[in-house]
Amino acid sequence: MLDPELLERITMRRAKLDELEEQLAKQLAEVRAERDELAVAERVLERVSAQLADERVSAASAPGQVGGRAVMLIPHREPGLEENTLPPEYQRILSAVRQAAGPVMAREVGEMLTVDVSVKSKLEPLRGKLVRLTDRGWLRKLPDGRFTTHI
Repeated sequence: MLDPELLERITMRRAKLDELEEQLAKQLAEVRAERDELAVAERVLERVSAQLADERVSAASAPGQVGGRAVMLIPHREPGLEENTLPPEYQRILSAVRQAAGPVMAREVGEMLTVDVSVKSKLEPLRGKLVRLTDRGWLRKLPDGRFTTHI
């Protein structure tokens, strides 16, 4: 006949192993679920990164939409980025500033571009474009308000 104490020990050990197996199965399921989530996150990140890269390329040359209206997107000046990536009107403004004998006021740029500088509503949009070119690194604005090209 089998020893009852030994049978009890075997039964207890089997119960502990069953409990451990249940815990390990739960942990394994959690690990697999997290691994699956990470794989999904990685695919989403790759897709979003590719979309952002495509948007940056197209934003450098194409007008964007804000409130249903077309707006020109002016790229930041970076090494290797040519002026021809700018919209034609901005290229003309940059060329006018470059051709000036020195730093120029917005009014002088307007005169070079044959803008009616006596009308404030015609001069202010030009000033805004000069500031936008400055903000993006294509021009420099001096403390006295004059604009010049980067040297």
